[in-house]
Order: sequence, then C-alpha cells, then structure tokens
Amino acid sequence: MTHTGPRALARPNLVYILADDMGYGDVGCFNPDSRIPTPNTDRLAAGGVRFTDAHSPSAVCTPTRYGLLTGRYCWRTWLQRGVIGGYTNPLIEPHRPTVASLLKRQGYTTAWVGKWHLGVGWTRANGYVGSWEDAEQRRAGTSQDGDPEQGLNVNFHEPLHGGPRDLGFDYAYFTAACSTMDGPFAFIENDRTVGIPDRPIFVDRTKPGEYGRPRAGWIAPGFVMETVDLEFTRKAVAFIERAKREDPDRPFCLFLSTSAPHTPWLPQTFVQHASDAGPRGDLVALFDWCVGEVTAALDRLGLADETLVIATSDNGPHEGVNGHQSAGDWRGFKSHAWEGGHRVPFVARWPGRIEPGSTSAEPVCLSDLMATCAGLLGAPLPADAGPDSYDLSPALLGDPSRGIAAGRPIREAVVSHSVYGVFTVRRGPWKLIHECENSGGWVPPKGSDPTPGGPGQLYNLDEDPAEQDNLFARHPTVVRELTELLNDYRTGDRSAPPVSP
Repeated sequence: MTHTGPRALARPNLVYILADDMGYGDVGCFNPDSRIPTPNTDRLAAGGVRFTDAHSPSAVCTPTRYGLLTGRYCWRTWLQRGVIGGYTNPLIEPHRPTVASLLKRQGYTTAWVGKWHLGVGWTRANGYVGSWEDAEQRRAGTSQDGDPEQGLNVNFHEPLHGGPRDLGFDYAYFTAACSTMDGPFAFIENDRTVGIPDRPIFVDRTKPGEYGRPRAGWIAPGFVMETVDLEFTRKAVAFIERAKREDPDRPFCLFLSTSAPHTPWLPQTFVQHASDAGPRGDLVALFDWCVGEVTAALDRLGLADETLVIATSDNGPHEGVNGHQSAGDWRGFKSHAWEGGHRVPFVARWPGRIEPGSTSAEPVCLSDLMATCAGLLGAPLPADAGPDSYDLSPALLGDPSRGIAAGRPIREAVVSHSVYGVFTVRRGPWKLIHECENSGGWVPPKGSDPTPGGPGQLYNLDEDPAEQDNLFARHPTVVRELTELLNDYRTGDRSAPPVSP
C-alpha cells in the first residue's frame, strides 16, 4: 500500500462500535485461545489494523465515555471516582466541544445509538429541571432534584435536557444508563422516552446477584431486557440507510454503544450457548453479531470503502469462566488499575487507507478520537478542545515516518483511572500505579482507595507484562519522574499538544 498523508484524504464516514465490559482476551484476533466465537470482529481486524496497546481512560463506564466524546480525562470534572446513575444530571458541560460537534461543523450528520451513561436532565414533579450547573450543588447536598438515583419524582411526560441532542448529535436513540442494569428501563428517542416508565420492574430474586437480574427501577411498556441490543442495532442500521438515502454525498458519524456484555447476563435465544464461556461469553458473541449487522449494512449499501469502522470496549471485563481468560494474559479485570482493567481490544478498518491484516503496538487511548478525527480531516480544534487527545491518524494509516514505527510514540504517556480514583501513568515500558498497593478496584480487596503519600506499584511491562514484580522500591528515579509527569498533567489544563491544521 502506498501511504498518503491525512491532509490528502477525503472525509470518511465514521462508525464507532463500543462494547460494554468486553476484555482484551474475549476477541479471537487478540486471544487465539478465546472460548468465544467473534468472526465479525476478527474479519474487521483482518481487513484493517489491530492495536495491541490500546487503553480506556478509566476502568469503568462513565469516565471512559466522557473522555471518548470530549477528548478530556474525566477526573478533570467533579466525577473523581465511580460512575453516575440513570437519574444523575448531565456530566458533559453544555459548552464542551465533543467529537459530534466537531464533525457536525465539518458537514457530518451525526447519531448516538445505545447506552449513554453520561447523565441527562430530567424534569421533576416540582418543576425542577436537572442541569450540568447543578452537579456541584448535588455533591454538596443542596440540590433541588429530590430523589436523584431512584427517579421517584421524575415527570417522564416532559422532554429531557443535556443528552446527546444537546451535544452535537442530530439523532439519538439511547438509554440513560446501563441498559439492562439501572433504571429508568426505557428507550429515549432524541429528548423523550419511548413510552412512559410507569411501573416497577420485576426483579427475579432467584437469579444470582447482578449477574442474572437488574436492579429495582421503573420500566416502560415494551422494554425487554434480552432484546435491547437488537433494537439498538436495528436503529443503527436504519440511521445508515437513512443517511445514504437522504443525502448520499454527506458523510455521517454513528456511535453504536451496546449493552453487551455488561451484566445482567441475559442472552437472547439465538446466541445462547454460542460460546463456551457461559452467558457472559454468549453476550460477547451478541456484540460480535451487532458488528456483523452494521458491517453487512455498509457492504450492502456500497459504503464500506468510504467508511472508517472502529470496534473497541469501554473498559476491561469481568472474570471469565470455564477457563476463558477474558482479559487475556493481563492482570486484573474491570475497575482495576492493573492492565486488565483498562487495556482493551481495538480494531479499525478503512479499505484502501488502512493496511489489511496489520498490527500496531502504538500506545493509544480512547480519548484520542477527537484529535484523530481533526487530524484526518485537517480540521482545527478550538484551543480548549480535546486537551488529553492525541492525533493518532499516522498510526491508524500506517505512516512509517511517525509514531512508534519511527522510534518515538505519538503519545507522551497514557493515563488511566480505576473505579476508586487510583491513577496509573504509563510511559515507554514503565507503568506507575500511584499511591496504591493493590488493585485500586472492587476486588481484591474491596475498597482499594489510593493512600495520599503512600507507596505505589511500578512495573516494566516489556519485561513483566503480568505485573508480578513490583519495582517501586528499586527504581526511585523512575517513580519520581512518572509522579512528576502525572502531577504536571493533573495540575495543568492539558496533557496533549493542540491540534493544528
């Protein structure tokens, strides 16, 4: 393939397919010993590039989604740990540039389909309308939004605010939080629920914990747990068809954010026992089916050659069963500061532009999408946009003169955050887990909070990819340098250089 620089490229359509809790070891092209069939994702990788050093900016859902859409680490907001609920006010500031608003300014039509989990402004029975500005008040306990997590006083007849439509998306079909885990259990089209959540969901107490059943909450008529991702995929394909039909010369951007394979593990009949890794493995197979439906639609409509398709995951997985290594050979799982919590599968295909069957060891972060889109299009970013987003288009397109192929990674360092707010910073082979001597996540042990001023962990991932030999006490200079770099990022406004056209 003859490489052509980003500035010479036409505007591609963008389809970004985001799994929920799919691990590095779940996908066959990353783990030959995976016990889950993923033929469609594997085919996508065979036709494009597979990144082996890709990371989510957080080991849990909400912070990663914030970083993905804004190019900004979520710990720069009021959300310093954990995730938000389905009734929490909007997390993304109304003035904040997003990937959608960037592409819309470049002439794209844009859509978000699937799990949102970034907060929306519900109208309450007392007339209060949730907003981003109220976030700090809510944290301080002075908010007017009443019962913020259960939604007992929400007026579902009123439109909501601060969702995808207010952040650059022309069309949105989504759920407020974890589609099959947290209420309200209802689809939202643009700014209104599809049906009114007017009854409590049945919770089957005979099923084990969160793995087999949702939490209590309000549900709308016609909302069926097992078919959520089927509905999302139908809406995604319908958007592509509509974009092609209504304005075939206008590029489009589609985010498809699936519920699978997040808990509860309730696979639809046609994927039950598709894997040898239990119901969770079957839901990974369902995600792969979603990938196949979307790519088949692109083929059918003659759009494949002009579309950049990316498939990845918002964070690491739950532990596998039946000998399946859901995180591959990496240590840890979802919520952890260890690699398994934030190293994710990442594949991209753009026929004629990305070398088929290629592999890249370029360190990447999901927050890099904004700057990468700007780089591909030769589009300027506002000075305050994408402060933690790097332009990875040279690595995406296989430019041998840039990035790790030329001996210098595009990213200076990669920062990730555990569920309890533990920072990791990685530069070259060295990874520092800041002020935490354990997982930094749910288990083991539960409540792995950082200890200010306390010791941490240091690993050389080139020599010890399994993070077994803690070198923290043996390399104080490396610890000091990485700590200083992390502190510079945390106290500064950005960690990435501005993108210039």
